[in-house]
Amino acid sequence: MTYKIAILGASGYTGAELVRLIATHPQMEIVALSGDRKAGMAMHEVYPHLRHMDLPALCKIDEIDFADVDLAFCALPHATSQAVIKTLPATTKVVDLSADFRLRDADEFEKWYGKPHSATDLQAEAVYGLTEFYREKIKTARLVAGTGCNAATGQFVLRPLIAAGVIDFDQIILDLKVAVSGAGRSLKEHLLYGELEDNAFAYAIGGQHRHLGEFDQEFSAIAGRPVRIQFTPHLIPSTRGILATAYVHGEAGAVHYALADAYRDEPFIKVLPTGQAPNMKHVRGSNFCHIGVVADRLENRTIVIAALDNLTKGSSGQAIQNANLMLGLDETTGLMNAPVFP
Repeated sequence: MTYKIAILGASGYTGAELVRLIATHPQMEIVALSGDRKAGMAMHEVYPHLRHMDLPALCKIDEIDFADVDLAFCALPHATSQAVIKTLPATTKVVDLSADFRLRDADEFEKWYGKPHSATDLQAEAVYGLTEFYREKIKTARLVAGTGCNAATGQFVLRPLIAAGVIDFDQIILDLKVAVSGAGRSLKEHLLYGELEDNAFAYAIGGQHRHLGEFDQEFSAIAGRPVRIQFTPHLIPSTRGILATAYVHGEAGAVHYALADAYRDEPFIKVLPTGQAPNMKHVRGSNFCHIGVVADRLENRTIVIAALDNLTKGSSGQAIQNANLMLGLDETTGLMNAPVFP
């Protein structure tokens, strides 16, 4: 069976990544692409690398007949998905790539995003889209909320360690290096080549980053009590990728065992042998995440490092992994392509 797919917000980076990945998916057919500011344009006019694909022209969302759509990927800007998803037929499954449904508490959403949530009924219904940990709920969900790319990377490192109780919950430091595509395609002065090339800098410092809302929500639920981590992201002059380094209080052998045990049967999470560290280029363009564990010279201190592609495993690949489950398909379908190297 072939499922009919709509991509809302197809003119952004995550939308284009969805199109690229679905190109080799044997059971998905793209029937609608929206991009309001570029409506009427062919997709290859916006993204020439997709010229080989037979795709519908970009249109406005209200021009799509959702009666013919089995599943919609919503790759719209934050705070705009709520209004759109409220109007979709109940028969259309939705994977939302924005932040609109990641936080379960409406007050927490307003705290981190600065405005009240306008679809609290859907917020209560949405399933958090970290596939490896919410797989069974995702299978029966109508609405899945994709995680933030930084949030996904940090959680792949820390969730199993908190669940196993092998680290001190109050002594967690997470340092992320994130590529520029994580900031989207819109023009921003600090992302100009002349500003970012030969440069790197921290941002959202001191607990300001919105993905902390996801960390607080998820880690506290696992621990059964509040868990607050120190987290600083850094923008680096790279197009794709995230490298996360977590500094934890815990014995390296126990940390490695907890991670290896948690991901033993996971197709996309690869825990490296003890002492090896991952590399962003080793996962580029793929739905894989590599995790390494290294003992620190200080007693009972361990360094855990994870690498993934922010546009794929951190966003669009994760979205397709979730969509596969929602449609009753093997979750790896269309996603086992090897990373692009060099």
